[in-house]
Amino acid sequence: MIQRIQSIYLLAASLVLFALFLFPMVNNLILNGHADSITVAGIYEVINGVRTKTSSLVLLSVATVVAALLPLAGIFLYKDRKKQVSYCYIVIVLLIGFSFYSAETVKTIVGNITLQPENYGIGIILPSLAIVLLFLGIRNINRDEKLVRSADRLR
Repeated sequence: MIQRIQSIYLLAASLVLFALFLFPMVNNLILNGHADSITVAGIYEVINGVRTKTSSLVLLSVATVVAALLPLAGIFLYKDRKKQVSYCYIVIVLLIGFSFYSAETVKTIVGNITLQPENYGIGIILPSLAIVLLFLGIRNINRDEKLVRSADRLR
């Protein structure tokens, strides 16, 4: 059913991935003499106290939207729980690939500058959080399947 707890986990995973547009992956990075932050939408610089977008990352933005819509689509596979579990595992693999792609994009932008722990933003851990939420969703889908099988045995 759509109102089950696994739907909440899948929705939360989708919202966490959409939050990548709000939170930077890297902050307070000094490039070109200005403090920069890198989000999935682009590179932002603080020039004269004003945060301005200096470069867009269109491919990363599109990949983020697609990655965020994948768990949301998994909610609507509630009628076939085995297919929903398989779909969630596929989404997890794709999110791992997305994480590597976003990390490589940040490495390309940063270049040879060494990032310190204080430079990493919350956006760097959000894909990992989404993967954890998907695993929780899979666990609850399997519990649901077990409950349905036990109810079928009672009939």
